Amino acid sequence: MRPALVLGAAAAVELLHLAPAAVRLPPVRRHLARRTAGFGAPGHVALTFDDGPDPRGTPPILDALDALGIRATFFLLGGMLERSPGLGRELVARGHEAAVHGWHHRRQYRPAPARDLRELRRATEAVAELSGTRPHWYRPPYGVLTAGQLHAARRLRLRPVLWTAWGRDWEPGATGASVHATARPRLTGGATLLLHDSDCTSAPDSWRATLAALPLIAAHCRHHGLTLGPLRDHAVPGPAR
Repeated sequence: MRPALVLGAAAAVELLHLAPAAVRLPPVRRHLARRTAGFGAPGHVALTFDDGPDPRGTPPILDALDALGIRATFFLLGGMLERSPGLGRELVARGHEAAVHGWHHRRQYRPAPARDLRELRRATEAVAELSGTRPHWYRPPYGVLTAGQLHAARRLRLRPVLWTAWGRDWEPGATGASVHATARPRLTGGATLLLHDSDCTSAPDSWRATLAALPLIAAHCRHHGLTLGPLRDHAVPGPAR
């Protein structure tokens, strides 16, 4: 095969591998992939946290959620959960939902279906064993859903769910007010909000901005008559069983 044809074939394979990531594009998210994007019940906002469990950020966020009377979905990294298994069990015991964020927080741009399945299975089994509950949801790191990850999620009976709103709480200089202000325009009925309970891939101590934003976000939802809670209450269909 000619070198140009080899390169063209390789590019086509990579393009197909990355095709599902188009769900992040606003027109696709709003019109063609609403379930994967995280649009749900019109009177509900799904509250989700990524990158934990973290012994520094997760406990105060759990305490704040208890004080507010709110439950959430936590997308857990297998590597973080392995280091803090008690936190996985604790968040479930407090009424929260454990979900899968992968094992490592890294981009998987190159096609490697066997790797994708192996790593996602490892993370799913860790969440099931160390949190004591079988997860239903999967969110790929950085929200980049590839064909390999999508196939692996289907094999493992996980429903991929991204988000429709975020607070950019991972950025240096983020504050409770800035997180709330960034999230507020998209905190409408049916939204899924992305926040973080760990700074393992974010600016140091960024979870403190998330913590400070929670009462503001809760007040906003109450003012607009919206219920704030986990994905299990968001009317997003779960995976086939």
